Amino acid sequence: DEVRTGTYRQLYHPEQIISGKEDAANNYARGHYTIGKEIVDLVLDRIRKLADNCTGLQGFICYHATGGGTGSGLGSLLLERLSVDYGRKSKLSFAISPAPQVANAVVEPYNSVLSTHALLEHTDVTFCLDNEALYDVCRRNLDIERPTYTN
Repeated sequence: DEVRTGTYRQLYHPEQIISGKEDAANNYARGHYTIGKEIVDLVLDRIRKLADNCTGLQGFICYHATGGGTGSGLGSLLLERLSVDYGRKSKLSFAISPAPQVANAVVEPYNSVLSTHALLEHTDVTFCLDNEALYDVCRRNLDIERPTYTN
């Protein structure tokens, strides 16, 4: 687990890292209704504890990719639940949209479309980022041919 044991492990407090034994298998429905449903209460509990320590909570920023099952499904579920629990707080989303040239699964466009409803209904602002454009920035401006977590 690169996040827990890698070079940048000190960036994240170990109590705030939540992980499961399986992923959503590039499936929006698994991320939203199955795997996501099992973990969303734990995620919201951690968020609630952090929010309780804030003296002037302004809102939330969510970074996620909409092509995979976790980013699209669990991301949508989390935004829906944040709207219920923190209705008037601002919710901003940085959503990385899939691109055919760098796609890992053929269902990425479907996952992205399914997550769009939650982005429209449950965020105040969504910044849509094109995955291929991000790769191009890395290649042209940063001389990184294939970006990874360690870059």
